[in-house]
Amino acid sequence: MFDTLASLIPHDPDYPARARKLDILRRVLDGTLYDVLPYEFYDERSPGGEYIPLRQRRPSVRYNLCRLVVEDSVALVFSEGHFPALDSPDPAVRDALSAILREAKLNEVMIDACLRGSVGSVAILMRVLRGRVFFQTLETMYLTPRWEAEAPDTLASVTEKFKVSGANLLDQGYEVPDPTGQYWFQRRWDAEWEWWFAPWPIASDETPRIDHARSVRHGLGFVPIVWIKNLPGPSATGDIRDGASTFRAAVETAIEIDYQLSQAGRGLKYSSDPTLLIKEPATSDSQIIKGAANALVVSEKGDARLLEIGGTASAAVIDYVRTLRELALESIHGNRADAQRFAAPTSGRALEMMNQGLIWLADNLRISYGEGALLALARMVLRASQHYPLIVRGAELPPLNPEASLSLTWPRWYPASADDRLKDAQALTTLTAAGLLSRESALKSVASTYDIANIGNEIATIAVAEGEA
Repeated sequence: MFDTLASLIPHDPDYPARARKLDILRRVLDGTLYDVLPYEFYDERSPGGEYIPLRQRRPSVRYNLCRLVVEDSVALVFSEGHFPALDSPDPAVRDALSAILREAKLNEVMIDACLRGSVGSVAILMRVLRGRVFFQTLETMYLTPRWEAEAPDTLASVTEKFKVSGANLLDQGYEVPDPTGQYWFQRRWDAEWEWWFAPWPIASDETPRIDHARSVRHGLGFVPIVWIKNLPGPSATGDIRDGASTFRAAVETAIEIDYQLSQAGRGLKYSSDPTLLIKEPATSDSQIIKGAANALVVSEKGDARLLEIGGTASAAVIDYVRTLRELALESIHGNRADAQRFAAPTSGRALEMMNQGLIWLADNLRISYGEGALLALARMVLRASQHYPLIVRGAELPPLNPEASLSLTWPRWYPASADDRLKDAQALTTLTAAGLLSRESALKSVASTYDIANIGNEIATIAVAEGEA
């Protein structure tokens, strides 16, 4: 069924096959995959009286299982309680980066990037405007990256090219000869410039012309974009520019769930208003009204019945859907835990064991979006500080060491229970007292649990309190 739906989505031959595959996966994620079908699920006959097959009807029940798994995994990586702390041996770098990334709302940007990138890839653009750092998520459907020949992990340029209507260009301040026509829009980032090109008609063979008025020289010496492949494994599009999709393995099963639930709902409606069947009626009146107040009189050999669907059929569908859901979640490492089975408060470690599949998925996402992307963005900020004076909360920062060591400290997967916190405190007290662990390392290990934003300030506060005591 997925291939049938994909074949109905219009294909623009001016775009590469990769763009179409990403578009289809994006429709699955957004829940708009069925919008190409012409009929509602309750439409059984076309205006011409022909029967409408189910494959041409939009499901009336849409349980977007794929997006649920994506959101669950993203929440375990970049939600407020799971966002990693940026650490560095250089206190100035650590404090400055923490303040910059917090002011730039990088947490929100990474959540958006992780959601959009679940189709296979995503890009994040960094800009420095009037000393402030900004980050923007870019979908890769219309982006074409090019890497350095001798440094395949370093971008040489990224080109964005897509179609836009003349009316939209007019709204953006462009002058176009035909507002009703279609135009190409293009811009390119390289190590020194953000090049903008003047839009040109799609049917034209003219060479793209640089728009010098809108082009900007950033002069950073590197492309201010991080290209993120979603997950290791077979590419979602068959292209090396993309990684594996988070939800692709469950798409067919998710579609089957939607249609089964829609059909079950249709059956329940029919059971509420069953079809009346009369055999050899004894009356010539063609207008028959069903109801307790309208008795039906039939001949001696006649019969009247209500055709309805039994309750066992609906129960069988629900059981089938539950099985499908289990299989789909297992195939993409979704959360299969049932909250109704929790008879008592559960420790964080127990929750990790129950949701091991989802933990594995989130752990892989930490590699791509955390160790791969988040640290790269932080490194970009350090390098940008060598070219522009960075401003945080109105104060100008001095240039930061671009070679400073950076690392991420990730919090627990699930909040620790009171018993977990007590055991952690006892273990840390024993280790620090025996000289096997420093006080700073002990504080780092519990910083996320007790919302300690600055380890250095906390150590200084403890020292003052101990001195006063």
